Amino acid sequence: MTTVLVTGASGFIAKHIVRELLENGYTVRAAVRSDRAQQQVEALFPDADLHFVRLDLTSDAGWGEAMEGVDVLLHTASPFPGAQPKDPQDLIRPAVDGTLRALRAAQEAGVKRVVLTSSCAAIYKDAAKPRHQPSTRENWTDPEGKSTTAYEASKTLAERAAWQFVAQHPEIQLTTINPGVVLGVPMDDDYGTSLEYVERILAGKDRALPNVSLPIVDVRDVATMHVRAIDCAETRGQRFPAVASTESIPDMARILKAAYPDRRIASRTIPDVVVRLVGRFVPEVATVAMSLGVNPDVDGSDAPHVMGFEYTPAKDAVLASAAFLAERMRDA
Repeated sequence: MTTVLVTGASGFIAKHIVRELLENGYTVRAAVRSDRAQQQVEALFPDADLHFVRLDLTSDAGWGEAMEGVDVLLHTASPFPGAQPKDPQDLIRPAVDGTLRALRAAQEAGVKRVVLTSSCAAIYKDAAKPRHQPSTRENWTDPEGKSTTAYEASKTLAERAAWQFVAQHPEIQLTTINPGVVLGVPMDDDYGTSLEYVERILAGKDRALPNVSLPIVDVRDVATMHVRAIDCAETRGQRFPAVASTESIPDMARILKAAYPDRRIASRTIPDVVVRLVGRFVPEVATVAMSLGVNPDVDGSDAPHVMGFEYTPAKDAVLASAAFLAERMRDA
């Protein structure tokens, strides 16, 4: 039986991956950072034969032992902030160092199959192409670009480091999965910042919305891609953007307004100049301002063809997220 080490196993995407692995007969070793994270995962799979290890992206402790007997490394762990950090290295260092730490441990343990969770953030801000042109898996975000956020730089540099590492160790077969904005139904109430866009719109936190678009994918499809990539020979040595379609935030608001007509959901669009002005003073808005005028659309059509699945439509992912959030808002 194939044993898979899943790092960051308590994450929004990783929990779905763990479920997909268990349903497909894999033995799962779940890496978490704390008792609380382990308890969250255990609560979701009370009858599963899960094995837990403690790992941290910033420490060498435990990595060698965690890799013993492992056939596949599925590395999902990476920092994901809600706002720009004051020092970009606060994100970049753990992302890059953690990825290399995981790969070194895998290589030393003789683990030859690695699936890495990257992001469309490592793709769509390529300085070598026009800003309005869609991207493909051949594009790479410029980590030093003026419009590149710390998160986008961290994902780009971490994935670059991974490909450089396997170039030096060709016995390792690497696949990267590059999701866009991941929506859909969380498996519990701890889902980080993944549903923040839907949550803000649904709660009516903003009177008007920025004219920014998002590449959207359902979390279940992202999990499917990670698991199917393990044994799919065609995925080895390749990047796979995970994008059902790209939707603007105002269009998402219209979808939600139609489904929840009684909610005070914004319908107006904020002029770009106002977003940039407010972004000088509000860190969360600054992140949005850096994406104005950038086309984040990434061609994700290769994955369904190679891995044999169909994307959940972006509209359905938006509405599934909203149904989950609305239920919790009622209970609050």
